[in-house]
Amino acid sequence: MGIALFRFCLLALSMGLLWACERTESNVAGQTPRPASVKVSVMEVEPARMRDVLVLPGETQAWEDVRVSSDMDGLVEWIGPKEGQAVRKGELLARIDVAARKAALDRAQASFKLADELLKRRESLFERRIISKEELDKAVTERALAETNLRQAQVEYERGFLRAPISGIVNHLYVDAGEYVARGAPFLDLVNVDRIKIQLHVPEMDIRFLKEGQQALVTIDALPGKQLVGRVDFVAYKADPATKTFQVQVLVENSAREIRPGMIARVALIRREVPDALAVPLFAILNKGGERVLFVEKDGVAMARTISVGIIEGERVQITSGLSPGDRVIVSGHMEVEEGMRVELQ
Repeated sequence: MGIALFRFCLLALSMGLLWACERTESNVAGQTPRPASVKVSVMEVEPARMRDVLVLPGETQAWEDVRVSSDMDGLVEWIGPKEGQAVRKGELLARIDVAARKAALDRAQASFKLADELLKRRESLFERRIISKEELDKAVTERALAETNLRQAQVEYERGFLRAPISGIVNHLYVDAGEYVARGAPFLDLVNVDRIKIQLHVPEMDIRFLKEGQQALVTIDALPGKQLVGRVDFVAYKADPATKTFQVQVLVENSAREIRPGMIARVALIRREVPDALAVPLFAILNKGGERVLFVEKDGVAMARTISVGIIEGERVQITSGLSPGDRVIVSGHMEVEEGMRVELQ
């Protein structure tokens, strides 16, 4: 009787444990039930124009940047423009030791006038055979020497007037009025910013797409929200041996002078255009085992497509294989679907 009761209890315990395990498995399975269908959104793919855009950073530079130096030694008597002031080409910038050279010029003019009058008198005397040919030749030589000295004095006098070699803005003055300046020493910096140059370094794989006169879209970090249209002014034929890149220069009009040299610019250049590209949003593409995959909806079923990609424009990417016009690409809910799963459009 005791053994029979023991066996009955053991059997009951085993049945209870089995029932508990089955219930636990049922509960676990009930927590992640496989849905009958997934709600998704789709977009129908149609051919559209896409542009392959190359964006490169660069630094802005002045169209002309000239350091004006003194052409002579002397005292700076007067300076016209101030820093930040605009000047025109040929405009007087400063006078350097003009007073002393004016005195030298006056002496040279007086000497020339005297030699010229002496020559005229001797020519008259020679015609009347009062003086010899040698005396006349001496007067001619003295006049020629006085004329040479006069021209030299005029050149030295003009050197005292420092004039602008270009139109631009005085960016920096190196001397003040009353200082002594040496020949060849920097006097001031002139910059012309009516146009701006942007130097780019283009990789060798992209240089073949660029040519002179090509349009470029320019943005400046310091001028957010502003877009400017420039053009390619120069494309190098030889690569930089250190970087293996090619120099490309882009010009931008800057009549408002908003852009200043030294700012960071970003230049967008079109490498090529595809008139009938099939494009999808970048976020619609999934990585499945190292392959790029899209899901398309057909008759309420999700179907996986292995794809190849081409150019990228903004948030769109060109699909070069694996997709056909009219395909309905799943763009929302695609993270939850698998091949052959039922989907419901929302």
